[in-house]
This record gives sequence, C-alpha cells and structure tokens, in this order.
Amino acid sequence: MPKPLDAIFFDIDDTLFSTTVFADKARRNAIDAMVRAGLNADRKLAMRELEDVIAEFSSNYGSHFDKVLDRLGPESHSGHNRAVIVAAGVVAYHATKESDLKVYDDVYATLRWLAEKDVVRGIISAGITIKQAEKLVRLDVLEFLTPSAVFFTDQVGFSKPNPKLYRRVLERMHLQPDRCLYVGDNPTHDIDPCNDEGWHTVRIRRSGRYAEIEGRTRADHEIRDFLELRRLLEAEYGL
Repeated sequence: MPKPLDAIFFDIDDTLFSTTVFADKARRNAIDAMVRAGLNADRKLAMRELEDVIAEFSSNYGSHFDKVLDRLGPESHSGHNRAVIVAAGVVAYHATKESDLKVYDDVYATLRWLAEKDVVRGIISAGITIKQAEKLVRLDVLEFLTPSAVFFTDQVGFSKPNPKLYRRVLERMHLQPDRCLYVGDNPTHDIDPCNDEGWHTVRIRRSGRYAEIEGRTRADHEIRDFLELRRLLEAEYGL
C-alpha cells in the first residue's frame, strides 16, 4: 500500500544543484579576472587567501575580494586602482552565475514530472533570503514549485537544524508531518530534525561537503540522483 503524501519539500544547496562545484569554479574565475585586471600575486596564493577569508568571515561576508587584497598587501595592487581589481572579481563571479548556475538535468526532469502530480512542491532553505531567492530564480525551476510553499530561514525566524523551522512550515501550510517528505543533503540539518518531527526523509548523496558525514539518525531513503527519487516516489508513495 503506497504511503499517503501531501507535500514534498527540497533543500537547495547541493540538492538541486552542486553548490560546492559551482562556488569553486566561480571563485577561481574571480581570481583569474583579478589577475588580468592587475592583481600582482601568485594565483594559487590568492586562491588560498580567498578560501581562508570565506572560512573565517563566512560565505555571506560582503567584502571577500577586498579582504584578499588586504591580506596580500599593498604591493599586490601597486600601480592599479584596487577598486577596479575588486570589481573584476565581482563581475567574473556573477558571470559564472549566468553561465553555470543550473540544476542537474535529472533534477529538472523530475521536478517537471512532479509538477503534474497532486502534491505540494516546496522549498525549505537556510541562508540569506535574497541570495537563496536569487538561486531559485537562476535555477529556472519556479514554474514547478507551489508558490506559497517556498520558505527561507531568514524569513521564517528559525534556522536549520531548529525543529521549530519545520513545525512552522507545517503550520503555515496546514500539513501533517507524516504526510510530508523532505529531500536534502545535510544529515544533521536536513535529515535529523525532520526525522525527529515525524517527516519522511530522503538523503541525497550525489556530491558536496556532507556526502560522507553521518548524522544522528538515518534517512528513510537514500538516493544518488533525482531519477532514483522519481522511482522512489512512484514505488513507495504512489505518485
């Protein structure tokens, strides 16, 4: 007997697309552009400094490239306007968004298939609201989602792994946890709290920094891609 399912919610990063691969490429493109604009530094050293800045100040820090120049010292931009070098990095980073920020082909196909089913299709994503919203727009999947079922933690007031986040989503959507499924890659922030709250859970282990990390609990299902997710939804949940 198929399990009843009213809603499926997805994480964004390293679930709908490879945030890890994209970020690495975008940062390397940015450093290359800064070198072309006049940055006088070893490319590998500049990249290491950028990675350290991100680790120390977070990926949401607003002045990554300025901080890299601070670390490399004034000789790294001697004879050049540092603002131009920083702008070159920013432009290259955003150009990579235009060219490379896309969902996996199997994600697109499965979301398109799922959009024909009588089930809520939502997002629960942690991060700065405008950045997560921009990702959704650039990923070109909005047409497959239920508009009222898109939740960003900054707007909700609770962040992962706080279980109140998932409770609040259910309250707003008038849903029961045992009739909802969450698909994510992070075992401690996606899977553990949803398991604790009685959701069905699917962990994707395609790639990303959490692929080899184990949580406190195990997901109900594990998949490598969204083609497996589609087969799972058909076999276990009757979609």
